Parts: sequence; C-alpha cells; structure tokens
Amino acid sequence: MPEGYRSGFACFVGRPNVGKSTLTNALVGQKIVITSDKPQTTRTVVRGIVHREDGQLVLVDTPGLHRPRTLLGERLNDLVKTTWAEVDVVAVCFPSDEKIGPGDTFLVNELAKVRRTTKIAVATKTDLATPERIAEHLLDIAELGRETGTEWAEIVPVSSVGGDQIALLGDLLVGLMPEGPPLYPDGDLTDAPEEILAAELIREAALDGVRDELPHSIAVVVEEMGLREGRPDDKPLLDIHANLYVERDSQKGIVIGKKGARLRQVGTAARQQIEALLGTPVYLDLHVKIAKDWQRDPRQLRKLGF
Repeated sequence: MPEGYRSGFACFVGRPNVGKSTLTNALVGQKIVITSDKPQTTRTVVRGIVHREDGQLVLVDTPGLHRPRTLLGERLNDLVKTTWAEVDVVAVCFPSDEKIGPGDTFLVNELAKVRRTTKIAVATKTDLATPERIAEHLLDIAELGRETGTEWAEIVPVSSVGGDQIALLGDLLVGLMPEGPPLYPDGDLTDAPEEILAAELIREAALDGVRDELPHSIAVVVEEMGLREGRPDDKPLLDIHANLYVERDSQKGIVIGKKGARLRQVGTAARQQIEALLGTPVYLDLHVKIAKDWQRDPRQLRKLGF
C-alpha cells in the first residue's frame, strides 16, 4: 500500500432526480445503480467502489430526501439521515439546469444538523447549461451555504454524461478521505448482493415508459436465483425468477400491456442489463402480482425488503 493511501465513504444526496445515480456510475466506471427520468428511483443504498492507486472511494447512493407522503417515504428519509452521519463526506448535488429552490434549502438545512461530516457541493448536469448559467449557479450554491451555515469544503461543476470534471471530483473526494487501508478487495465494484442488483435492473426496465403515477407503486423481489444444474462449465445459464409488485389491479394491466407485450419488453431490457453486469447468460422469468397499498402497510413493506 503506497504511503498516504486513503480510503473512506462518500455519499451523494440531493432532491430526487438530480443525477446522483448517474454520478455514482460515472465514478465507478460501470453501471451499478439504476437511473431513470422518474423521481424517487433509488430505494436501496448501493455502495459503488472506486479503486485508485492512491486510495479507495466507497460511494453510497441514497434515495432523494423529500417530504414524505407514505410510510415508505418516511423510511427512505430515515435511511438518508442515518447514512449522512456514518460517511466521511456528503456531496450535495444541485442540477445546473434548474434554479435552487425550497427543496434544496430544506435539504441543506437538514444536513447542517450533521456536524462532523465534511460537506461538498456538486453542480451536476453542466452539459445542459450555458457557461453564464453555470457561473450564476455556483454563486447561488455558495450563497445557500452562507444562509444555512454550511461550510462547503469544495464546490465542483461536473457533467456525468460528458465526463467533464469527473476525474477532478474523484481526486477531491479521495483527498478528503482519512488515511487507511482499502476497505474492499481489488476488483469489487459494489457490495450489493446480486439479487438486489438484478431486482433493481428489472425495476428500472419496468419504470421506462410508464405513466407518472405508477413508478412509486412498483417493487421487485427476486424469489430465486441460481445457475441451472446440468449445464457444461463453458455454457452457464443463470435462472432468475422475480415478481413485480404493484398496488392495484389497473396498474397490473399497465405493466403487463396488451397480450403481455409490455412485460416481454421489460424482460428483454432487464435481461440484457443483468447479463452485461454479471457476465453470464440469463433466463429471466417475470410475474406481476398485486400487493394492495404496500407503500402504507408495515407488514407488506417488510416483506418487500423495506
């Protein structure tokens, strides 16, 4: 281990849909966290691991902090706040194509209550804004820090899509970590179980193209996952049996589609993503089930892993 090697945990936070998951994937260099244009996509804390010569960065991707309307929303918010207190650095994401609003102020005020954690600000999605807009945005972020009593260790503009300043952000984050040995073995990109990753990729495929009221109602549970027996070593096949849960009968029809066409599309898209991530051919068996009002039912939430 080289002298001065650093390792630790960093967490991206922000309002829903500000680019936290895309940023995690860009730094890791591979897709490990699902992304969607639907807000509130992230529900599980997935750790992405960045391996470097000078250090190891463990990225914790959390749900967007929001004013909760359901028991699920309350539990997701609790998860966010617990994570803030346990990491070395919290990076707050502010999209450059949007003005800072009440949601950002609410979040930074909540974060200000976490005293010991180092805080940086990241101006995301700079590819969607003009240089003048980005300059104005950076000043607004600095002003928000002053108003809330939050000291930003750094303010960094980045574009995950264009790759702009992603390496610089990695350098800054590693520099803020404590000195210490690697926390995960070389080659590990995440510590999320493969069943969780597969379930998330299925949910991402199911979210693609559905109407706005449906995303929060979709949950996915992988019931069985394992290599099929009796296959030659050079031709493995991973069997995955998963259930997509929705809250109402009408939603079930939307997910399945006419004559099952939409569910087949979901299966094909998810299977390709899972194969790319795990490097193994996959047989994916999907079923849609109803768990009535699961977001508000403690027993159902436990069953679905929340």
